[in-house]
Order: sequence, then C-alpha cells, then structure tokens
Amino acid sequence: MSDLFNLAGPSFPPLAGGAAKELVILLHGWGADGNDLIGLAPHWAQSLPHAEFLSPHGPFPCDMGFGRQWFSLVDRSPERVLAGVRATAPAIDGFIDEALEGRGLDESRLALVGFSQGTMMALYVALRRARKLAGVVGYSGRLLDGPSLAEEIASKPRVLLVHGTADEMLPIEGMREAKRVLQALGVPVEAYERPGLGHGIDEFGLEAGRRFLSQAFTAEA
Repeated sequence: MSDLFNLAGPSFPPLAGGAAKELVILLHGWGADGNDLIGLAPHWAQSLPHAEFLSPHGPFPCDMGFGRQWFSLVDRSPERVLAGVRATAPAIDGFIDEALEGRGLDESRLALVGFSQGTMMALYVALRRARKLAGVVGYSGRLLDGPSLAEEIASKPRVLLVHGTADEMLPIEGMREAKRVLQALGVPVEAYERPGLGHGIDEFGLEAGRRFLSQAFTAEA
C-alpha cells in the first residue's frame, strides 16, 4: 500500500536549523489537504526548535469534489468506514517508516497530530505500531473499532484529545468514548472538552498541543 501513494505534502524545517531531532506528522481532516495543518508548525516550533513538521496529503480525492481524504464517507456505515481505515493505514505506516529512516530517528522521537478524520487515522495507526510513539494529539475526532483494539493494540503512547462541545460534525460523545476505551486499556490520556467550540481548534487546543508535545518528547528522551 505504501508504494501506491505519494503522500508527500508541505513541511516545516527545524527552527534551530540542522538535522531534525524530533518529527511531528500532521494528518488533516476530510476535504482538506496537507496545507491545512502545516499552519500549526510555526506556533509550536518555538517550543520544539529541533522538530521537523511533515503534513502529508491524504491519498484520495475527497468525495465532495475538493480537497483530499484518508477514506471515503460515501457509505458511513461502521463496517465501510473501518474497512477504509484499515486499507489506508499501511500507506501511513509506510510514510512514517520512510520519514524516520531518512532522518535516523525512531518512534520515540515521533508524534502524530490529527484533526477529525486525521485523528481517526492517527489513533488507529499509533496504537497498532510495535514501537511506542512519543505521543498522539487528536482534535475533533474519535476512536474507531474500539472493541477489536483490545486484541490489536501493540503500544500505548501518551494521547491528548481536545474536542468542542458544540461540534456539529463529530459530536463530543465520540471523544468521551475514546477516552473511556483508551483508559480501560491502560493508555495514558489527557482529554479536554471545549465549551461552545464547533468542529475546529481554538487557542486553548493549540496551547494544549504545544505543551503536550514538548512534555512528550522530553519524557521519551
């Protein structure tokens, strides 16, 4: 699967210059592309001056006619959505493997950040990788296939979840369920509900992500 797609998107080099000592991969939401989340990098680079940020494009044209997607939502039944996630996960794993190898880094120096559909992919991939990532940040998303995760989980990275209580696209209950399932499996989780926030990232979420990533990389050093 990883050979079938070129996921390459925009990047942001280490603010300190030189080779990257940490890697942050940003997975965008449905109907966007890698240019969407790369805008987070300048906000976080001051605290992560040795981190390189990569923001790959989803592998498929979006169903709604613009942007990209990680999997189709034409059929939103749980079975079809999960099938789409499982089909795309190897492409993201391949992208991760190549990015780490090319920089001489391992998973302890990697964090995944997702928004919406990107959060679903980030959680799915990170929890099934054999080696633990430094952390996962998920905005406005949910955890897919919780029942099978107990059998498939291979590592337990730190996870930060941030979600608006007024999210009209993915209701807040999805984050609450993700927190419950992950905690039951022993995954360290921070979860924040943002009163009145819709399907987006606010200043609180931006700052929470900065703090979380800085602490996650320090803890894994």
